[in-house]
Amino acid sequence: MTSHPRLPGELADPGSLRDSDQSWPVSGTDVKYESPYVSLRIDTIVDPTGGEHGRAVVQPNGAIGVLAIDEHDRVLLVEQYRHPVGRRLFELPAGTLDVPGEAPLDAAIRELAEEADVVADEWDSILHLLATPGYSTEAWEVFRATDLSAVPHADRTQREAEEADMAQWWLPFDDAVDAVLSGRITDSLTVAGILAAQVLRTR
Repeated sequence: MTSHPRLPGELADPGSLRDSDQSWPVSGTDVKYESPYVSLRIDTIVDPTGGEHGRAVVQPNGAIGVLAIDEHDRVLLVEQYRHPVGRRLFELPAGTLDVPGEAPLDAAIRELAEEADVVADEWDSILHLLATPGYSTEAWEVFRATDLSAVPHADRTQREAEEADMAQWWLPFDDAVDAVLSGRITDSLTVAGILAAQVLRTR
């Protein structure tokens, strides 16, 4: 390893830098809440010096997002109410992995149809990320969907709860990037998906 010439730290090898698995011992676990969608536990972890520390761990099911782009380079956004933050947000179509055994791509196909009445013939995975690894195990995957068409009216999903008044919007991709950078779009999965797609276009 080579140290930075002026600042603390080592110079990283760009080709080998990556996240890796590690597990500190857990001396105790106290489950506080469980549901089909999320659970909360308090783990007591043991650090390398033997010290013990309580850490909250939220375990959602994980989620997917869909960056759907039409033939005129417009990105699909859904607008819906989000109670925890008390706001209506513009987001990529997305959903949790709450169907047992369902693959992420299959969940993405389902959510795009359910939330936006859209199907796609071309799919590719563009991003994997951890939502808030300081206290949550939730992992996300973003798929890009192209070659789009509408779900026939007779086959469309009857949406409920927050999705009942969900609206669909088509925004030019460059304007979506601007909306992210100006703070007008703030949902983290949406921000990450749009910026990842922008980076892929310029590499």
